[in-house]
Amino acid sequence: MPLYAGLMALETSPEKPAPVRTVSLLLAEYIGRLGHIWVEGQIAQVNRRPGSTFAYFVLRDTQANMSLSVACPMSVLDGPIPTVEGQQVVVHASVEFYSGRGSLQLRAREIRQVGIGELLARLEALRSLLYAEGLFDPALKRPLPFLPGTVGLICGRGSDAEHDVIENAKRRWPAVQFNVKNVAVQGAAAVPQVTAALQELDSDPSVNVIVITRGGGSVEDLLPFSDEGLVRAVSKALTPIVSAIGHEKDTPILDLVADVRASTPTDAARKIVPDVAEQIRLISDLRVRAHRILTTTIERQQHSLDAMRSHPAFAHPAKHLERASLDIQNTRDRGRQAWGNQLERAHDSLDHVRTQVRSLSPAGTLDRGYALVTTADGSIVRGSTDVAIAEQLRVRLSRDSIDVVRVE
Repeated sequence: MPLYAGLMALETSPEKPAPVRTVSLLLAEYIGRLGHIWVEGQIAQVNRRPGSTFAYFVLRDTQANMSLSVACPMSVLDGPIPTVEGQQVVVHASVEFYSGRGSLQLRAREIRQVGIGELLARLEALRSLLYAEGLFDPALKRPLPFLPGTVGLICGRGSDAEHDVIENAKRRWPAVQFNVKNVAVQGAAAVPQVTAALQELDSDPSVNVIVITRGGGSVEDLLPFSDEGLVRAVSKALTPIVSAIGHEKDTPILDLVADVRASTPTDAARKIVPDVAEQIRLISDLRVRAHRILTTTIERQQHSLDAMRSHPAFAHPAKHLERASLDIQNTRDRGRQAWGNQLERAHDSLDHVRTQVRSLSPAGTLDRGYALVTTADGSIVRGSTDVAIAEQLRVRLSRDSIDVVRVE
C-alpha cells in the first residue's frame, strides 16, 4: 500500500490527530519498501570519524540544489579505487528513515566511479544541447575592452593560475587593477563558489572583464567547468568573460560559451591587457610615419610653389603688367581711330543728305528765282481763279516776302 494511502487511511481530525510516532512508523515502512537502489551523484563533505568503521558524506546532484546524506563503511569508501570529494559516482544503497529523529539517509553497500568514457559521452550530450540552444553562437561573443579599469579574477587561492594571470598582466600593463575571488576550483564546492563569485563580479560596475582560470588537471578535476548551471550563468553575464582553464588540450564547455578562450592563464593575461612596450613602439612608429607623411606633403607643396614662382608671370610681374598696359593702350588707340573714322563717314553722309534735302526743298526752288504766292490765310495760290479782285496776297521770295493786292 502506498504511503499516501496509508496516511489517508488514518482517520484524523483536530480532535483526533495522529501521533508523530504513528506517522513516522508509516513513513519508515513505506521507504523501507524501496529496497536497494542505484543512485548517481557527486561526493561532497566526506566525514571520516576516527575509530569508526563508518564514514559519512553527501551525495550531491550537480544539476539541482539537492543532496542526500550517505552512511558508508570505510571499507567501501576506501576500496581498491579510493573515493574522494568531487568524484561523480554511482552508489548502491538502501534508503533508511530513522523514525526516532525523522531523518532520511542512504546506507551505501557499493560505490562505483563513473567511467571516463561515460563522462565524456555525457559532456558531449550536454555540449550538443547547449549548441542547439545557440549558447555558442559567435554573434553572442562580446569584444574585450582595449584597456580594462579593473579585471575580475576567479581562481584557486594561491594557485599558479592566479600568479600567472596577475604577474603577466602587470608585466604588460603595470597599472592594471584586479578584483580577485578565491574559490574552490574542483570538487563539490567548485560550481556554487565559482557561480557566486561570477555573479558578484558581474554586478560590480567597476569590473570591465572577468577571467575564470585554473591550472590543468584530469577530466574529473575539470568537470565543474562543464557544469550546466555554471555554463548557463556565464552565458547570462553582462560582463565579457575570458575562460582560461587548464592547458591547450583541455576544452571544458566553459571555453565554448565564454566570450574569449585563452589556452593558458598566461595567454589570458595577454588577451585582457595590451603590452605597454608594444603600444609605445606603435605610437613611436605612428609618429615617425606621421612625420614622414607631413614632411613629404610639405616638400611636394614647396615644389609646387617653386614651380609657380618660377613662372614668368610671377618671376617678373611688372613685365606682364607692362605688356597688358600696352595691349590696353593699343586697343584704346584702335578704338579711338575706329570711332573717328565712323564719325567722319557719318559727317560726310550727313552733308550729302543735307545737300539733297536742300536741293529738293521749296527754299531751294525760291533760290533759283521762283516765288510762292499765298492768300492771307496761308493757302497757296495755284491759279487766277483762286484769287478775288482786291484780295490781299503775300509773295514769298528767296530772301524775304512782299504783300500785293490783285487789281483786276
